[in-house]
Amino acid sequence: MMLGCRDVTALVTDYVEGRLSLVDRLRFRFHLLGCRGCRAYVRQMELTARSLVALPPPALDAHVEAELLRRFEGWKKSSGR
Repeated sequence: MMLGCRDVTALVTDYVEGRLSLVDRLRFRFHLLGCRGCRAYVRQMELTARSLVALPPPALDAHVEAELLRRFEGWKKSSGR
């Protein structure tokens, strides 16, 4: 099954982060061969991802971090994780 432009936009994050299976990666790249718009979109997303990785992590106030951790622990317990 071939991918369309909508498929590419749905899968672009997994592609950029290297999380697609070999088959899906090949299908993704095959679509890019024939679609200039999607090639430009993927290049833009790759640049964005590289730029975000280069940024320092955001500083959180101690009370904000504690609240986030508390909520995450509650979520883990309620979801059985």
